[in-house]
Amino acid sequence: MKFFIDNIWIIGLALVSGGALLFPALQRRGAKVTQLQATQLINQGKTVVLDVRDAAEFAAGHLQNAKNIPLAELPNRLKELEKSKSATIITVCERGIRSATAAGVLKKAGFEQVVSLEGGVAAWKSQGLPTVK
Repeated sequence: MKFFIDNIWIIGLALVSGGALLFPALQRRGAKVTQLQATQLINQGKTVVLDVRDAAEFAAGHLQNAKNIPLAELPNRLKELEKSKSATIITVCERGIRSATAAGVLKKAGFEQVVSLEGGVAAWKSQGLPTVK
């Protein structure tokens, strides 16, 4: 017990730094899928790929059969996705950050199966997976 009292500041510092390291891992940022998992979902069918990048980024290269609705326009264009409410929706952006936000918007709108592509189109291309222009 004397050890803990004598070293309370060191123990406190260790606990705080450990918590700071664990915090990002414990944060719930929505469901994400790897490139392999996304490919499997796409191949199974009943999957909509929603690219939330702007039109110029989309034109530079996107996943096959992806639907482009920029993130800024998504709340106003949700009706375009109503038919796909029961399908799995994979949100995609360049690095996976905007797509996580889009997944949250879709979840709040009542879409059941929404996932974000981990690493985005950049990770997709780095794995040598196909894109279309």
